[in-house]
Amino acid sequence: MMQALSGSLVALVTPFEQGGDLDEPALRRLVRRQVSEGTDGIIPCGTTGEGATLSEEETDRVVSAVLEEVNGRIPVIAGAGSNNTKVAVARAARMRELGADGVLSVAPYYNKPNQQGLFEHFKAVAEGGGLPVVVYNVPGRTASNILPETMVRLSELPNVVAVKEASGNLVQIMEILAGAPGFTILSGDDSLTLPMMVLGAKGVISVAANEAPRLMHELVRAGLDGDWAAAREHHFKLLPLMQANFLESNPIPVKGAMALMGLVAENFRLPLVPPTQKTRSELQRILYGLGLLRPEEDR
Repeated sequence: MMQALSGSLVALVTPFEQGGDLDEPALRRLVRRQVSEGTDGIIPCGTTGEGATLSEEETDRVVSAVLEEVNGRIPVIAGAGSNNTKVAVARAARMRELGADGVLSVAPYYNKPNQQGLFEHFKAVAEGGGLPVVVYNVPGRTASNILPETMVRLSELPNVVAVKEASGNLVQIMEILAGAPGFTILSGDDSLTLPMMVLGAKGVISVAANEAPRLMHELVRAGLDGDWAAAREHHFKLLPLMQANFLESNPIPVKGAMALMGLVAENFRLPLVPPTQKTRSELQRILYGLGLLRPEEDR
């Protein structure tokens, strides 16, 4: 399953109740919706899932619930990174015990390791965690960029199966594709999914798939099938939503949008707070345009 990783994979939000506790019934509803709408894989407990503020017990509960609802139909790749290599290895091993298909492991943040340090970190996770690893390169959040030559080295490790590339640097992405032909690159930026797929990427780990799972699946499926006209049509249709999801720090806008859609409550873990009214109004306008939200009088 993990060796053929491709498509539209959702970076799933984590629903909370008003008091801040995990809303497990809402989480299970979200997973069922994703599966029924054609999503090709689920990534719980990542950035969009507010994984940084989940306790170990809560992470276990989220991943276990997702696995139960998915029931082997699509890959479940658990967010399990850390800037402490020993902790990252232990978290990956724990996700293996729970039954996850793989882990999404973010580049170490704050420490600012050099390229050899990045290589050794992921090598340890790949060898010690016991699960296939999707490397997550997101310099805007980690302050460290995995350079193409390092990613090519990592691609040669048996348990490193893909990279979620969120550097926003298309030249860097092309260099990885050229240096590691056959290695799976997934877009970490919704708005770059189409151009990256033209270059050879295999899909996206998507924020917008939370709101529009079927539309994101159709966009990526068209690209994988080489139907670039249809892929462009879906891309430009979804582009306003892709952009609006980053009017404020992710996952503030996407969770606000899902609250408007009645899918989750608009509850966050500090230091994140609800979106501004300006952001909420823009999201509402875009959701109406996509047919994802009906006017109040029609509900």
